[in-house]
Amino acid sequence: MAGGLVALLDDIAAMAKLAAASVDDIGAAAARASAKSAGVVIDDTAVTPQYVQGFNPSRELPVIKRIAIGSLRNKLLIILPLALLFSQFVPWLLTPILMVGGTYLAFEGAEKIWEKFGPGHHEEPVEPVAAGGADHEDAMAAGAIRTDLILSAEIMVLALNEVADEPFLSRAAILIVVAFLITILVYGVVGLIVKMDDIGLHLAERSSKISQKVGRGLVRGMPIFLRVLSSVGIVAMLWVGGHILLVGVDDLGWHWPYEHVHHWEEDAGGGAVGWLVNTGASAVIGAVVGAIVVAIMHLVPRRSKKH
Repeated sequence: MAGGLVALLDDIAAMAKLAAASVDDIGAAAARASAKSAGVVIDDTAVTPQYVQGFNPSRELPVIKRIAIGSLRNKLLIILPLALLFSQFVPWLLTPILMVGGTYLAFEGAEKIWEKFGPGHHEEPVEPVAAGGADHEDAMAAGAIRTDLILSAEIMVLALNEVADEPFLSRAAILIVVAFLITILVYGVVGLIVKMDDIGLHLAERSSKISQKVGRGLVRGMPIFLRVLSSVGIVAMLWVGGHILLVGVDDLGWHWPYEHVHHWEEDAGGGAVGWLVNTGASAVIGAVVGAIVVAIMHLVPRRSKKH
């Protein structure tokens, strides 16, 4: 009896060790998969703050929370089931799906450049939330969640592509961890960014001269930071989109574009400089592809109007 109890306890201990190892493996794989989608995460973080510009400060965090919940719903209820089904039954579709998403990101980046510098470009004034009330808030949140659907799909498919060889249940668990991890990271950072000016005002009102100096610096610096972040978001779109297309055509058998970029990276000595070369080449590819799509999107409506 005692021997049977000891054997049972040994079995339980072994199962616990196996479960702990599985959790560690899932955590490590989730971290690795999340790292692969870092470029899209930067893009998502850079894009989202524009959806709360012009809101009353008291509504900024509730709107961000609403968008974050919508983002998590996108990942878990729409993207995750579809991604798992594709990976299980038609895994060859993952690369084309990624490339479609990469083309969309390249188009988005090129479109934003066109809006900034193209003929007739102008800055759209930010509509104050008070002018539209709850309806305006609903529209802005819905627009942010729609945009997030594309970016979240890219993040999840990139993560899935990294762990495609894992068993089905492990894939599902890893993607669930990635969904929560990325959502908390992105919208936590977005919340911090949009409230930074309020933090600056609070510090500026304190008695400490150092706090006042830091607070005034934050208030003056945040508009500049947001403009820089917007530009980073555009570059990230082009870089990520171009890199997805570069790797995608290599996976589909057209090797010379990726081989050339890889040779340039090696000639640069690898490391940080090599990464910059690879990133620059990817951004150029994204810009070229995006510009072609933008041209098509602008030319087709004009021709249809003429007819």
